[in-house]
Amino acid sequence: MPGTADSEVNRPQAPEWTSAPERSTMLALRSIAWVGLALGRPLARLLLYPITLYFVMFSIRPRTASLQYLSRVLGRNVGMADTFRHYHTFAAVILDRLYLLKEQFSRFDVQVHGAEIVEELIAAGKGCVLLGAHMGSFEIIRSAGRARGFKVSMVMYEGNARKIRKLLKAINPVLQMEVIGLGSVDSMLKVEAALARGEFVGLLADRTIKGGGTVSCPFFGEPAAFPVGPVRIAAMLKRPVALMFGIYRGGNRYEVYFERLAGLDPIVGRDRDSMTGHVLRRYAERLEHYCRIAPYNWFNFYDFWR
Repeated sequence: MPGTADSEVNRPQAPEWTSAPERSTMLALRSIAWVGLALGRPLARLLLYPITLYFVMFSIRPRTASLQYLSRVLGRNVGMADTFRHYHTFAAVILDRLYLLKEQFSRFDVQVHGAEIVEELIAAGKGCVLLGAHMGSFEIIRSAGRARGFKVSMVMYEGNARKIRKLLKAINPVLQMEVIGLGSVDSMLKVEAALARGEFVGLLADRTIKGGGTVSCPFFGEPAAFPVGPVRIAAMLKRPVALMFGIYRGGNRYEVYFERLAGLDPIVGRDRDSMTGHVLRRYAERLEHYCRIAPYNWFNFYDFWR
């Protein structure tokens, strides 16, 4: 039944793009990166408009998925103007990521909500698992963390981790050490070591992988599969879990949100499976909340419900 902890299914990993748009995306991002670093953010932001228009016109499957999602979250008929805004938000966040990776955090106006949660954990010397999503900017969360004196390492599956480390090596080699790849022999040892140092590790819990267990949770009125892996990592390492979202608000403005999840108590004991289901349902509920307050910030450009 939807929403129960034992309703696990396997679902193939959902692609962000078909292969041709993905190649075009990388070409566009390299162009944005060159212009952004050579000529500055204002000119690069101007170039986002023709780049966005290109993808709205030619990336058919992601465009269809965008329209389906936006009709759910906005509760009305949507059109190409809505998809353009969705794509443009995505492009703007990617451009800003370039400057954040160059440690130019002062460019941005960032408001942090729930900072007391993080400060409480820092004072206690506890590491914490932060659950996020492909929403807004993870990089703004990591940069806000560095500005406040705590470190957030990103945990991701090895294939994506290699790509991200390659990107970081080209832009800011120091930051590549903050990406932990899952799938190698020492992956969990690295995660455990980071938590033992009192650091925070971030995982994105809104995308499944092939062969991975999931829990079916209500999401915009229909069941959707969410991966159990991120929560089980926290359970195995007996660490508290919190939510993190970095919402783009236009221009140079971001809002970072931290929330308690499951009371910030370690997930242990015989009820681990039922607690995992509870945490994921709560996660899905809060993700839906943030999608409603910032609908153009969710960047899963595929049919999430199928």
